[in-house]
Amino acid sequence: MIKKILMAALCLAAMEAHAAATDKLKSFITATRSAQANFTQEVQDKNGKRLQSASGTMQFVRPGKFRWEYRKPYAQLIVGDGQKFWMYDADLNQVTVKRLDAALGSSPAALLSGSDEIERGFVLSNIQGRDGLEWLQAKPKSNETTFEKILMAFNSKSQLVVMELHDAFGNHTVLRFSELVKNPPMSPQRFKFVPPKGADVLGE
Repeated sequence: MIKKILMAALCLAAMEAHAAATDKLKSFITATRSAQANFTQEVQDKNGKRLQSASGTMQFVRPGKFRWEYRKPYAQLIVGDGQKFWMYDADLNQVTVKRLDAALGSSPAALLSGSDEIERGFVLSNIQGRDGLEWLQAKPKSNETTFEKILMAFNSKSQLVVMELHDAFGNHTVLRFSELVKNPPMSPQRFKFVPPKGADVLGE
């Protein structure tokens, strides 16, 4: 009898831990109007072999404004100014520009810098925790996305620490965040982009 009660208590505790992941995401979205963090990015194939890695900084102001600066191993800048999506490759001196809504869709950036109505674009579900973190799965409702699912992990302090982006080919991209600061003051100029002189501009 005691064993059954203990097992039931453990199951209940596990369910509560899993449920906390989606709750933490919703609380994070509601309470975080802006944020900044360092990140590392690693692309792995379906066997877990590392294909490429990068690092940099990210900032966002919701809704729709963000800035991702890749510093290693190459310089690349991605900016959302609320209306347009800009991607600048410094080595090629090339700029790609798109409408923001067309570029984002059901993408990872939409999860972080989109509106409060996150479940309009994603189906959220709780999954088994690992690495001492609480995990959830976000599946895009739209078929017009390169990702089949996005996994997100929160630590005990309700801080977002990992995002895993899984594509249709079995590859996945792991983003790890550190030194995340919620609601810091940011200059609006951080989210404006003017193509450098002489750069090739592709798109709109």
